[in-house]
Amino acid sequence: MIIHPLIDDSQTLAQLCARLAKSDFVAVDTEFMRENSYWPDLCLIQIADGNEAAAIDPKAPGLDLNPLLDLLVSNEDVLKVFHAGGQDLEIIHNMTGKTPHPLFDTQVAAMALGMGEQVGYSSLVESWLGVKLDKGARFTDWARRPLDRRQLEYAIGDVTYLVKVFPKLLARLHKTGRGEWLDQEMERLADPSSYVNDPDTAWQRLRAPTRKAEVLGRLRALAAWREREAQSKDLPRGRIAKDETLADLASHPPRVQADLAKVRGLSGGWATNDIGKRLLAALADAQPLTDEEMPAREDRKPGLGKDGALVADLLKLLLKIRARDTDVAPKLIARSDDLELLAAGKRDGIPFLTGWRYDQFGRDALDLVEGRLAFAVRNGRLCMTRTEEGQ
Repeated sequence: MIIHPLIDDSQTLAQLCARLAKSDFVAVDTEFMRENSYWPDLCLIQIADGNEAAAIDPKAPGLDLNPLLDLLVSNEDVLKVFHAGGQDLEIIHNMTGKTPHPLFDTQVAAMALGMGEQVGYSSLVESWLGVKLDKGARFTDWARRPLDRRQLEYAIGDVTYLVKVFPKLLARLHKTGRGEWLDQEMERLADPSSYVNDPDTAWQRLRAPTRKAEVLGRLRALAAWREREAQSKDLPRGRIAKDETLADLASHPPRVQADLAKVRGLSGGWATNDIGKRLLAALADAQPLTDEEMPAREDRKPGLGKDGALVADLLKLLLKIRARDTDVAPKLIARSDDLELLAAGKRDGIPFLTGWRYDQFGRDALDLVEGRLAFAVRNGRLCMTRTEEGQ
């Protein structure tokens, strides 16, 4: 494989992208910094097919990234392969408003092959290629220029090995008949709406201090205010105000700006500065949530009393058994929240009651809660058995 020198000029990048546009797939990775910013600071982009690989410097003056972005988000003929690509996709979405498509994530594929729920890239490479990666450059300062040889070698390895692992994973998926299982997951990952940072929905990520509509209305307003402040200043949310501070302000709103000096987590300067004024204005405009806007009780687990909690525990045990028998990571099959919804008597909108998840787990889960399936121990191994009602 040809490893190109670091690309920092538009002509070389355009020529590379023209060649890669003829490939069946490309492996993609990024290096970025976000410890001190709201938006990820893109520092390096790595890309490879089976013939060549390159690292691209997005910080190079005058570099036109459009040929690369077009390849990633507009070329439907080239499959884009990532490993645990959520943050990479977020970066690309921030730049284009789109996400790479079609898409393949090797971490999700590894889950379908029973390799665990969050297989790291180095573990994947070692398992499939027998190569032990040097992770020493992982936490270096990628924004620093010039990048040294060790950094570039580490970064380029993230795609040169990925192009070798991907075909092996794909072949195993086809052999086991699980390739189609992943289509839904890949479409979900490629959904642009998953990467939109909407200030008006930011409150839904916070732990609600109460179910009072007026308190939640203030929490919604404060979360939206913080999100916009963080975006405009390009600072992490927590640098503006901590989650606990927002919850405290929503529950005990200050009457005047001077009261902000008494709030834990805010400095005395908030009593007189402009950001404090904007916070007070956000509180003043807050409206109580309507009945339709109120979150479901207990994190979408309505009616899950003591008996329902026991049923949920049985479903979790069933999930472990089915995951063991099919050699698939449990998290890929079903989430705990959805198991608890089924235990609470819900049926609509539960992902494992449709598609391949239904065949592999959902049917048995329904049979268990409806009394047609039971647990049994045979030769020291926990398994499932049909009840008389289910026969």
